[in-house]
Amino acid sequence: MQFEFEVTGGDFANAGTASSQVKKILKQLNVSVSDIKRIVVALYEAEVNIVAHAYSGVVTVEIETTQVRIILKDSGPGIPDIDLAMQQGYSTASPEVREMGFGAGMGLPNIKRNMDVLNISSEVGIGTTVEMIAFLNVA
Repeated sequence: MQFEFEVTGGDFANAGTASSQVKKILKQLNVSVSDIKRIVVALYEAEVNIVAHAYSGVVTVEIETTQVRIILKDSGPGIPDIDLAMQQGYSTASPEVREMGFGAGMGLPNIKRNMDVLNISSEVGIGTTVEMIAFLNVA
């Protein structure tokens, strides 16, 4: 099962739309509450990163019986130093984004904490691709 969501940079009013939709879908599929929580937290963080830092992006969610794979591709400034960006508290968010309560530098560390697999590739001036996989607790 595959779903795709468009994300617009700077559109904080709609930040979290993809994660809300995925949460509803996962509930309908009877995915465990603990898996839903960690997937939705990670997806929300990644979605807000697109809204806060990029011009636009696409979120692709692939749901299988044993895993959920999410790929976020954005068009934006890119990440010059991924290792630095992974450090808790590091942020390049603008003062305006911080005033809205975002940009504390917890996004990428929270994604890593909640996902089983996290791959980030970025090209400065082009954009960033984030791939994250959560293995589901299936009985």
